[in-house]
Amino acid sequence: MAAGRTARERPVGDPSASDRVVSDRPAGGGRPGGAPMTAWWRRPGVRGPLLALTAMLLLSLLAPLLAPHPPATQLDIVGLAARPPSLAHPFGTDQYSRDVLSRVLHGGRVSLLVGALATLLSVCVGTAVGAVAGYVGGRVDALLMRGVDVLLSVPRLLLLIAVLALWGQVSVLTLAVLLGGTGWLATSRIVRGEVRALRDREFVLAARALGTGGARMVARHLLPNVLSPVMVAAALGIGHVIVLEAGLSFLGLGVQPPTASWGNIVRDGAEQLTALWWVALFPGLAIAATVMAANALADALRDTLDPRQLPHR
Repeated sequence: MAAGRTARERPVGDPSASDRVVSDRPAGGGRPGGAPMTAWWRRPGVRGPLLALTAMLLLSLLAPLLAPHPPATQLDIVGLAARPPSLAHPFGTDQYSRDVLSRVLHGGRVSLLVGALATLLSVCVGTAVGAVAGYVGGRVDALLMRGVDVLLSVPRLLLLIAVLALWGQVSVLTLAVLLGGTGWLATSRIVRGEVRALRDREFVLAARALGTGGARMVARHLLPNVLSPVMVAAALGIGHVIVLEAGLSFLGLGVQPPTASWGNIVRDGAEQLTALWWVALFPGLAIAATVMAANALADALRDTLDPRQLPHR
């Protein structure tokens, strides 16, 4: 039975995996070894969310070219204030006569930027802490994980509200750092568990016997084998951070006017929801579409990278 194992059944860092025959991997299958991106693209329910996320990203990046007006410009405070959707203003105007379509496009740049930066920071910090705790073990592991447990006992939203309320107005970059600095805890626990499961495997023992140092061991042999859950956590984290930023901006603690973000645009419309329903509707739909697309892609990515999943025919 041992001689019949294929290369895809071995971890990335297994030194004996390189001399195995890899031609028996299923073409276009659902496993990462064959053609992961092709298999991912072929899975049901992937293309729609992926295209939706790509379209949202492109619209946000091209906002200066696509937006009919600057996001903070008051067009006509008397004649164009609180206008419903029309051909001239497809998303209508708010109570300050600002074009809502322009604000939604520019607000997407801010919300997606905060989501991407915060998720990148949380994934990097969580992966580093989890890898050190899982590989070193002992007192270091106990100290780091008890610290993580203490931080997890504090509700993240309440912590952010308290910090932002005491800090006052913060920049977009500072907000992204705060969101990322409080979002790495779950990722560290995931990585720590995966590293602990791998550190006593044969390929790790062989590399250690050959004199591989701890840092190289983690970077070369262990981290490539824990990327799958980390990538899934990152995809889910983007949607979660976008919702969290929108909530904080809605409360007046996140992105501050006149800078537009989806959260503070919804806040502008919520003040007069019955009369100005379109002001809150369109940024709310943008938030919902982005988060649902990110979650759907995370599910598809998990199914593709999980070796226990059967390939779709």
